[in-house]
Amino acid sequence: MRRVVAATGRILVTVGILILLLVAYQLWGTGIYEARQQSKLKHEFARALQHEASTTTTTPDTVGPAPSTTTTTTLPPPTGEAIAIIQIPKIGVNSAVVQGIERPDLRKGPGHYPLTPMPGQLGNAAIAGHRTTYGAPFYRLNELGAGDDIAIRTVAGTYHYRVTQQLIVDPSDVQVLDPTPDATLTLTTCNPRYSARQRLVVKATLVADKSPPPAPAPSASAQQRAAAHLSSAGLSGEQESKLLTLWWGLAAAAIGLLWWLVFHRHPRWTTWMVGIVPFLVILFFFYSHLDRLLPANY
Repeated sequence: MRRVVAATGRILVTVGILILLLVAYQLWGTGIYEARQQSKLKHEFARALQHEASTTTTTPDTVGPAPSTTTTTTLPPPTGEAIAIIQIPKIGVNSAVVQGIERPDLRKGPGHYPLTPMPGQLGNAAIAGHRTTYGAPFYRLNELGAGDDIAIRTVAGTYHYRVTQQLIVDPSDVQVLDPTPDATLTLTTCNPRYSARQRLVVKATLVADKSPPPAPAPSASAQQRAAAHLSSAGLSGEQESKLLTLWWGLAAAAIGLLWWLVFHRHPRWTTWMVGIVPFLVILFFFYSHLDRLLPANY
């Protein structure tokens, strides 16, 4: 009986330690990765601003025809690259925004929904962000209310949006990203905190007297492609196959069991040290794949 109780106790302690390690990975390990990526993205965006300034600056001696007032629609940047800096003073957000909302993109910071208008364009520009992991840029998004300011710096200028409403919707409710005739902004994240059951949505409109004139909206065909993409993906982004996560879990269990058997026969500190290194490495890969089963903006 004592052996059963002792064995049960050891199993429970082991499970508890594994859960604590998972929590530590989610809350702090992912945040370290996001902070490093944010530093790189902000440097890249600063260089893009310098490049834009150098290409638009003219000297007083320049002679030629008057500049054209025709606005051209530029192609969106490649997925994963910085497109803007979003600042929300009320909740302390100052993050680089990347192009894309899939998992590799949102691990770097808030992500712009592809094929929706870029910030500063006419239409409904949409941005998703993590709520509890990878730096949790949208952790306090629920604190925003009507009238709060959201500033987005792009290579075209700084656009100020004023919050108009806050919504709670299902992950499949993509109507919040429908096109709008005016320049608007939609922010999405998981809700409630530490859960992916719903989505928290904040809507805002462009403040005309504080922002440059909005650029033209994307073409109708681009908006149709965006609607089709969102209808299939929802507000969660793509999720990884469970099979790969299962394989890494079985590998971690096998290494852990082998480590325990060797240590049980040779209970020395050297055996313990030799076994913990490969186990933690495999466990790290298992946690990273387990994390990918969650919605991209969790």
